[in-house]
Amino acid sequence: MPSLSNTIISEDISAPVTIERDTLGTAIITANSRIDASYAIGYAHSQDRFFQMDLLRRNSAGELSEIFGKAALDLDKSRRFHQLRKRAQHIFEQLPEQDKASLTAYTKGVNQALADQTVLSFEYLLTNSSPREWHETDSLLVIYSMYLDLQGNTIKRDMALTQLQQAFGNDMLAFLIQPSHHQAALDNSQIALYQGSIPQLEEQILISAIDQDIEEPVEVGSNNWAVTSQLTGTGRAMLSDDMHLSFAVPIIWYRAQLNYPNTHRSDADKSNNIKQITGVSLPGAPAIVVGSNGKLAWGFTNSYIDTADWIEISSDTEIELEYEPIDLPEGQVNYTVQVSKYGPVKTVAGIDYALSWVGHTDYAVNMALLSLENAQSVEQATELATQIGIPAQNMLLADAQGNAGWKIAGAVPARDNPSDTAQSTNGYQQDNWQQQQAVMPEMINPDNNRIWTANSRVLSAEAQLRYGDGGYALGARAAQIRDKLLANNNFTEDDFYQLQLDNEARFLAPWQQYLLSVLSEQPVLFAEDIKHISSWGECACADSVGYTLVRKFRTALIDQTFAPIETELKQRSSGLSAIKRYLETPMWQILNQQPATWLPKNHANWQSFAVSAYQDSTAALLKKHSPKKKLTDLRWGKVNQLTIQHPFSKQLPQLSRWLDMPTIEGFGDSFMPAVQGKSFGASQRFIVQPGAEQDAIMSIPGGQSGHPLSPYYRNGYEQYAKQKHTPLLPTEIEHKLVINPFVESH
Repeated sequence: MPSLSNTIISEDISAPVTIERDTLGTAIITANSRIDASYAIGYAHSQDRFFQMDLLRRNSAGELSEIFGKAALDLDKSRRFHQLRKRAQHIFEQLPEQDKASLTAYTKGVNQALADQTVLSFEYLLTNSSPREWHETDSLLVIYSMYLDLQGNTIKRDMALTQLQQAFGNDMLAFLIQPSHHQAALDNSQIALYQGSIPQLEEQILISAIDQDIEEPVEVGSNNWAVTSQLTGTGRAMLSDDMHLSFAVPIIWYRAQLNYPNTHRSDADKSNNIKQITGVSLPGAPAIVVGSNGKLAWGFTNSYIDTADWIEISSDTEIELEYEPIDLPEGQVNYTVQVSKYGPVKTVAGIDYALSWVGHTDYAVNMALLSLENAQSVEQATELATQIGIPAQNMLLADAQGNAGWKIAGAVPARDNPSDTAQSTNGYQQDNWQQQQAVMPEMINPDNNRIWTANSRVLSAEAQLRYGDGGYALGARAAQIRDKLLANNNFTEDDFYQLQLDNEARFLAPWQQYLLSVLSEQPVLFAEDIKHISSWGECACADSVGYTLVRKFRTALIDQTFAPIETELKQRSSGLSAIKRYLETPMWQILNQQPATWLPKNHANWQSFAVSAYQDSTAALLKKHSPKKKLTDLRWGKVNQLTIQHPFSKQLPQLSRWLDMPTIEGFGDSFMPAVQGKSFGASQRFIVQPGAEQDAIMSIPGGQSGHPLSPYYRNGYEQYAKQKHTPLLPTEIEHKLVINPFVESH
């Protein structure tokens, strides 16, 4: 176990530093400068999460095979396509000296804690491997891992749409990716739905269709919203932020508080000598990602504007071969990347495409997120937004003066011709791709005093043309949040927390009514089904059988309806998964118009087809969840139970009891504020009024430490699982580590 109560010496700090741990394991750091604070948070991260950090850097660099062998080779090759380790080194060399100093201090802290460990952590013992020292560029690779998580689907989406266009034409493309009928932009602008006739499917395509599940895309996203002081009664604005990510053990976020001298205080604020920033950090980097500094609070959701384009290149395009050898535990695999001036090259269905992606640019990654710690107001923070080198995000802000604001923050290319499908080389704006967009849309203190984002289109319909669609959410979540905010004129922290837990099934209500109408044609055969569906509770509640039946019916009907298209795209090494959420609106248009060319050949009419899809989905549920074939076994809490696993227990189930979080009944689903899947959901729940942090909330589905014998391995998980909240501010101190600077004796 790392030593959490001790006094040690370091040559790499300028003054004494303390790292305290409270009852949740929060790292409370007190330092004499921000540089020393970076050293300390590096030390704390390394003590509690070094193996997680190691996996994050290896994930983006394509170096997992060095630990896990050939099982990770395909993933490593997909990462080496982006050559992110080379890019990280190039970017680090260009960073401002202050940013380099922060990363260097952080790196020294990480490596000192690693050296202070007398026994390798269990992960290295199990994999028969050894940790290698941290490097400054590894912190940039950790940020690149977030790029791959948050924008990977955008890259897949544009290629899928390119293959769709080539196989089925422009009308089909327009039909399938039309705007959702759920729209919740901040200015309430609407983009018209598809007005043409539903494209016909050729008979041979229907006949050759293979029944298969269209893989569910990981709904990487988040919710956040804010209200101004007009709706709090305290003089302060209030912010809510819950970031939706895949769950693992340990959870991705790390609770931390930084305390260091306030060298940026204004003449009017000379009494505030200590800066205090509290929130969550990302192990591997020195910044507080989401949090509050007492004057300003900030949170993020993925913006899903278009930040990637595929370029169709001709046979005379100059291509260089660059070698990316991949190390294995024994030996090495030689991997080659084709590189053009447009980006790395991939061949799909016999055509060469180059990827131009913001993640490949020099402005993709930096340490400018640290600057938010010094911002005192919403206005100051919005001025910093376009300087921050992170994946493009909806940055939501609230300050102690009562202001609330939104702006897209992060790396956005200046190119102004985003495309859903591959472009020709003639349309490629090379100079604009190398420049970051200097001015971005924003909104501060709207007339209704409310701001919300939830991964759907936030921009106006006009701005949408400029920034494109990188894979927006449908808008159902955002609309539900908007409507709940508009229904109240006064909010407390608990009101916001209850909205985070809102699992009302508004999105599925039309599907419930449709399914009842389908089954009511055979009331005797489906008597029990109708009973459960009628009394479904209108929520993704743990005890609802009806919710499960409706939810899975919708999925089965979509999968079977679009199977002909999925079959064709699979032959092109693509598929509909990346755009599956878009299929909601065209599915309803098909059901309303019932075109004959879309009806599967083994069904006489759409009623028969819908009944068959329901029977298929229910049979699959019973096979998986009920040995006795009882509908009552299909409670949503059981079918969608939350299972958060350590990566090792997935391969070695006998380790599950020691490594995994306790399994709990499911609560929530997609398309509603309370997002929760089997291993997916709100990776933190954060609510704060800046200046009133004593009432703020920060709940996380897991503990601080990655060591299963630590008391902080699961601490906080039970409260999250039971929908109770934990405080943002540290609680009672349990450990204190003092790091003194080395003083040479004379």
